[in-house]
Amino acid sequence: MEFENIDSYISYFSKLINLEREEEMRRHWEEIKKLSGKKREKLGRAILNLKGKFIGRGLGGAYLVKFSRKDMPENEIMVGDIVIVSIGKVSPKNPQATVYEKGKRYIILSFSKRPPKFVYSRGVRIDLYANDITFQRMLSALQSLKDENKLRLRAILLGNANPELCKVGIKLENRRLNNFQRKAVESLIGSELFLIHGPPGTGKTTTLAEGIIQMVKKGYRVLATADSNVAVDNLVEKLAHKVNVVRVGHPARIGKSIIEHTLDYIVAQDIEYKKAMEIWEKIDDMRAEQEKYKKPTPQWRRGMGDDEIVYLANASRSYRGVPVEIMKNMAQWIKIQRRIEEYVKKAKKMEEKVIKRVLKNADVICTTNSTAGSELLYNMDFDFVVIDEATQSIEPSCLIPMIKGDRYIMAGDHRQLPPTIMSYKAKALQLTLFERFIKLYPHLSITLRVQYRMNEKIMKFPSKLFYKDLLIAHPSVKNRSIEDLGVSAENLEEPMRSICEPQSIIVFLDMQNCKEEKRGGSTSYYNECEAETVKDTVDCLLKIGLKEKHIGIITPYDDQVDLLRSMIEDIEIKSVDGFQGREKDVIIISFVRSNDKGDIGFLDDLRRLNVAITRAKRKLIMLGNAKTLSSNEVYTKLIDYTRSEGKFLKIDDNS
Repeated sequence: MEFENIDSYISYFSKLINLEREEEMRRHWEEIKKLSGKKREKLGRAILNLKGKFIGRGLGGAYLVKFSRKDMPENEIMVGDIVIVSIGKVSPKNPQATVYEKGKRYIILSFSKRPPKFVYSRGVRIDLYANDITFQRMLSALQSLKDENKLRLRAILLGNANPELCKVGIKLENRRLNNFQRKAVESLIGSELFLIHGPPGTGKTTTLAEGIIQMVKKGYRVLATADSNVAVDNLVEKLAHKVNVVRVGHPARIGKSIIEHTLDYIVAQDIEYKKAMEIWEKIDDMRAEQEKYKKPTPQWRRGMGDDEIVYLANASRSYRGVPVEIMKNMAQWIKIQRRIEEYVKKAKKMEEKVIKRVLKNADVICTTNSTAGSELLYNMDFDFVVIDEATQSIEPSCLIPMIKGDRYIMAGDHRQLPPTIMSYKAKALQLTLFERFIKLYPHLSITLRVQYRMNEKIMKFPSKLFYKDLLIAHPSVKNRSIEDLGVSAENLEEPMRSICEPQSIIVFLDMQNCKEEKRGGSTSYYNECEAETVKDTVDCLLKIGLKEKHIGIITPYDDQVDLLRSMIEDIEIKSVDGFQGREKDVIIISFVRSNDKGDIGFLDDLRRLNVAITRAKRKLIMLGNAKTLSSNEVYTKLIDYTRSEGKFLKIDDNS
């Protein structure tokens, strides 16, 4: 992809962002209008029957409301997401809030304005909604590339620069890094641009963390970001107690090592901030007092301004049919409002002072790409911008942090799934900046080769297919199996013994007698007979001593996810996209597709196959129709590999 100049670059991405924004908004509202609340809840995009409780104030005087329910359903709503809060019918006029914190039985929302009283009633509903703020920040970042001080970044983005690779001698803080990781750290410290290609389990975040520590040792200021809150938290955890790191935004995980480094937590310990919180409490008291008086709405103002109402009230005069008593009532409301405005100004000024001091003193600020564009970091500049999971970020998202820095480090794996794009017309956004850069500047990259996750037999197939056979299993994982977890399959009968025994690292169950099915109105597929075998396999693994936490189930189709979740409890069951970045001791993959035409749908996106296989640490069990899958030569190779290195078993649906 080539661009003539920065104007064509900005125009190209602005158009794509607007297309994606329109499609995301359209899909959310279409679904909200079309589906019942219960159906949305089943899909994981709504939570019903909640009741709110005010629990205090957040930064900027935000209102924090905790919504609880004993049987909180599994859902896709994540920390940092924008939600609509309603009771009864959902409308665009309903208040929006940001997910501040999430637990098993509760969800805390942050409202920028005082929420309506209904949020404290029973029967409250929250719906996942499109985050327009992120789209606006991407467009703003694109426009800022026109600034004269962004000439160098423009040249790098357009491929007109020639950044040099400059290795710097370092003394490692983490001495367990391997040679590839060490070379990456030595290279990124001295380079204007550097890319770390980190295949599954190769420790790219660990490498980035060491790089950041080395930057801080040399006196550099760092902004470290990722597209998701989970990825940001991983970085914070690795940097905690090693450098002065501040986590801006809402952490997805509630661990001490992360919470104590959040901006909210650090600021809350400050004496001046505590005084600001006392002022916010006074403001709440004043607002409660204000409700006793009549608000001067247009109906009662009748063209009168605040000063005129106060003057007439003091003179005990009625005017334009407004009685003296109502005039005095409105005047009292206005007087309280003026005091509230003064106090709000004072509290915000005190907060801003504390926040600026905390952020200024930080060596490293960690946040999401989007939050890097918030007012909190306005006018802040950094020596280095470090972006983890860069292949999960669309290019304009990466620009939000990049415009704040002089040097750029990115880590990712373009052999795994690209960012999810909703608009067919905006599919070009799936080509990430990381992938563009690795083609433009191959000399400014390194591939990490030693992996610390998978048994060698699980690793070999994806290594050969996706990573030019470069991956090396570290001795600590090379021969790992579920036997290490103290299990034995000796007392099982066939075929379960062959499926579950620790010695069988890779197993393929040929489900030729099972057939794919499709529900009316659905674009997805499910395979009931395959799901039954998955359930039997899970029961078998639990019977021999594995715990639920050891097992993960991956299937490419949402309808199969729903079916499996209805049959199996306490096991993580997700689509391939949902499992990216995760790992389990045992992974079971249900391929679902089974037909005479050899039609495998989007299973032919081989990056999905790569992600699914590489989630497994000790054992990989795959279920599918070998004949159907073999219409694709890669699946033929996978089946052949299983025959030679693992176990290939034909399963009768009656067995």
